[in-house]
This record gives sequence, C-alpha cells and structure tokens, in this order.
Amino acid sequence: MNPTFVLAGRLRRDYLIPPEGRPLIDVPGGDLLYAAAGLAVWEGAPALLARVGEEYPQEWLKTLARRGWDTRGVQILAEPLDLRYFLAYLDPHTPQTTNPVSHFARLGLTFPKALLGYQPPLRDDLRQPDPASPRLNDIPADYLEAHAVHFCPLDYPTASRLMAAFQGANVTTRTLDPAAGYMQPRAWNEVRTLLQGLTAFLPAEEELRALFWGQTDDLWAMAEAVAACGCELVVVKRGGRGQMLYDSAARKRWEVPAYPARLADPTGAGASFCGGFLIGYQQTYDPLEAVLHGNISASLTIEGSGAFHALEALPGLARARLESLRGIVRQV
Repeated sequence: MNPTFVLAGRLRRDYLIPPEGRPLIDVPGGDLLYAAAGLAVWEGAPALLARVGEEYPQEWLKTLARRGWDTRGVQILAEPLDLRYFLAYLDPHTPQTTNPVSHFARLGLTFPKALLGYQPPLRDDLRQPDPASPRLNDIPADYLEAHAVHFCPLDYPTASRLMAAFQGANVTTRTLDPAAGYMQPRAWNEVRTLLQGLTAFLPAEEELRALFWGQTDDLWAMAEAVAACGCELVVVKRGGRGQMLYDSAARKRWEVPAYPARLADPTGAGASFCGGFLIGYQQTYDPLEAVLHGNISASLTIEGSGAFHALEALPGLARARLESLRGIVRQV
C-alpha cells in the first residue's frame, strides 16, 4: 500500500537544555521528527525521507517503525555523519546554539563527553547540499505515489531537486517549510522557483521578513508577493501570536491566534505545525482547517520537551482544542 504522507528532511541527535526541566542528552530530534509527530497527533502515519550515518542508533529507527511510521526512506550510509545538534534556552524565547560548554557550566551540569569537539553546523543552505539531506535515488518508488508531501527545511539544491521529483510524479499536495539560509533578498529568484505550483508555503515570520528585507514591512504584502509566484496558500508562523493565512485563490486573509497552551519548551513547534497542517489539509482540503490542525499540533508540542511529547497527550485532547480554537478565528 502506497504511503499517504511523505515527509522529507533531516534527522538529528539532539542535546537540549530546555527552559525548564532536565536536559535531554542525545535524544532523537530534527525537524523531520517534530513534523512527523505533529502529523501523527491526528492519527496519520508518515513516511520519512532522510539520511543517517552508520552510527545512528538503530533502536531509534525501530521505535519509529513500531509507531507505524514508514522508515524505508531513511538511508543508512556506510560512513559516519555528525548529526549532533545543541540547543539551550536562557528563557523560553532566547534559544542559543553555540558554546555548549558554557551552558552546562552555568547550570552546574557535567559536560557530556559525546559533545566533545562539537561545532554548530555551518551550512550554505543556498548552494551546498548537506551530507544529511536525502538524495533523489533515496526515494522509494512508492513514495512518489503518495497523496501529500511536506519538505522540512533543507538546503536549496536538495529542496529544488526533491520538489521537482514529487511534482513530476503528480503528488498533488506539496508544502514547504523553507530553510533560513536561502530566505534572503539575493536568493529571490531561487525562492521563486520553489514556489511555482506549491500548495502551501509555511515560513516563520522572521524568515519571511528576511526575504523581503528593505522592501516592505507589511506581512500581508509579502504573502501576496509570494502567492503571485504560483503558490496557492501562504501561512506565516508567528510563534506565540499564532498564524496568518493568505488564500490566493479565494483572496482571503485569516488571523489564527495561538492556542493558549502552557509554554514549557518551544523547540520544534514550527515543524510540528507543518505536520498538523499537512494532514489537516489532506483530510479537509480547507486551508483554514489545515492551519487549525497545525496550530493544535504545535500547542501540544510546546507543553513539554522532545520530539514525541505531542503524542503523549490525553486521547481526545487535540480534537477538543480544535473545536475551542475554531470559535476565535477571524477573517481580516
């Protein structure tokens, strides 16, 4: 049976000092897993497309498979890949990705030996393919028969090739969470090629503002300019301020407030939103419903730490929150 949902992105080995609670040392992470969990909140089963090295814990992949997630698209290379990623918070709104030694010392914690020699990844998202990004020949043939595909933040060369492959295979629903490295004015022509024929573009507010730096401060004008490149829907993720939705076909604008969840750890909220959006859109073909689904996925993610926290919610909680949120959406 062909997968319904394909998610393409990167897997990581996370070292996380959250705003509250105990540090998470060498745990499964990456935008790909947070997006998958955001989708699985609504009982969807994602198929994953990624690359890992030979040292990546095989038990982690087995755990994903036990959840019913399709891992055939996770290619295990016969070489090491440094997938370590460090993130610390001084407060819930101030993430830091550098100098892990000082953060552990600040908290009086023993520095993990596994982080020795760690350097924050320096990637050229515009020109240089990342070694951990999936390649065209990694795609199982039946993934190209999926109903919907989401592209997590990937370097531009990889994103453009993968998107062309799924578009050429007539996968009708295609959504993109852009990488910050190419969201800049000098890369506008490259971004424009990614937008052509896209179902939904899902940038964070700061990424969209970076793309239009020096041109306009009007987020709605930015959304319209993006949509004019051939993208049906533009959703601006605004963290604690919720989302803005621009539907180019209907020429409608919506503002969706963030569900009032308790903020424990914002890590992965944007990626989780994207997974919820994808399944919400595929189930209803209603852009606003898709945003509401993503909003609730993110609300569950931020109430704890780790890629799978959203899946620990009480049965029925996501649906109850969805009904509650519908009543406070406004069209502008």
